[in-house]
Amino acid sequence: MKDVNKDKENYPDYIETIFEFNVQKGKKPERLDHFLTNAIYNATRNRVQKAIEEQRVTINGKVAKASKKVQPGDHIICKIMKAPPLELLPENIPLDIIYEDEYLMVVNKPPFMCTHPGYGHRYGTLVNAVLYHLGLRRSIKIENLDLEEDEEDISEGEIFASEEVRPGIVHRLDKDTSGILVIAKNPEIHANLSKQFAERTTDRKYLALVWGDLKDDEGVIEGDIGRSPKNRKLFAVVKKNGKPAKTSYQVVDRFEFVTLIRLKLFTGRTHQIRVHLSHINHPVFGDDSYGGNQLVRGGTPEVNKIANKCLSLINRHLLHAETLGFYHPIKKEFMNFSSNLPLDFNNVLNILRNWRNTK
Repeated sequence: MKDVNKDKENYPDYIETIFEFNVQKGKKPERLDHFLTNAIYNATRNRVQKAIEEQRVTINGKVAKASKKVQPGDHIICKIMKAPPLELLPENIPLDIIYEDEYLMVVNKPPFMCTHPGYGHRYGTLVNAVLYHLGLRRSIKIENLDLEEDEEDISEGEIFASEEVRPGIVHRLDKDTSGILVIAKNPEIHANLSKQFAERTTDRKYLALVWGDLKDDEGVIEGDIGRSPKNRKLFAVVKKNGKPAKTSYQVVDRFEFVTLIRLKLFTGRTHQIRVHLSHINHPVFGDDSYGGNQLVRGGTPEVNKIANKCLSLINRHLLHAETLGFYHPIKKEFMNFSSNLPLDFNNVLNILRNWRNTK
């Protein structure tokens, strides 16, 4: 049953914030949307456009369009709806801790847990659990974090800017991706580990079940990743305004309609593995954002029956952060950690193996 109260907590009512501007003499004419995006601190063009579309922006008392030219002497009122401040609330949530010392901790994140709070999931995240584990018991409001309806826009640096918030998430995993994460316990350790990720000296490997039979036993996928032109909440391989991304893969096991592969990240773009695999027409099994939650490889009735059975057992994409290696900032030794596949992933593999053995 849907928890209405919990939804209310995660999706609180927006707060109206009013901005007023008197355009100074000598100001060159400028489109209204450009003017407001530049004039309002931390505003995004998307949020400004939304305010204009909802007729919450006026020039000299009249509702204005985005293309309206702002002139010297104009009085502009812009009403922007913002989510209330983010609250970091320590929560007594069990953690699967693989390693911990006074400087950092390595945890195995289960599927369906968000890495950190954001729009629509303010509680129940890994960060909430870590705060409690490290002894914090009171909530902390992050007043200056400007939330939008897209968790990927949130920077760990913004969340952990407060000196009261000691644990730092060095890298993130998607909500439905399971596996290993390293967490720094102080800013110096966080900076060191972040530098290792940026300089690509870490070793990260993932396991994924993907649709189809990959032609080669190993390969490399390269393609710049940026916002999808079709849906800004998703990502895609793009020709313009993207960031370079590189992923290698190696086949672990083959089934008739899906393939188990191990992947290595050379870059850390948002949704990188899922986007790259979808781009080569082998989306991650169960991935409802990138085309992996339906029969993308038509087969015999028997194949389709098994595929649908496997899909019915999961409600996420089957992607798991299997290993993570990095240099310990203090001990100066390379440490490597691994984690087992979660139950739902293993259940699907067992069905596929049993089906193959009975053929």
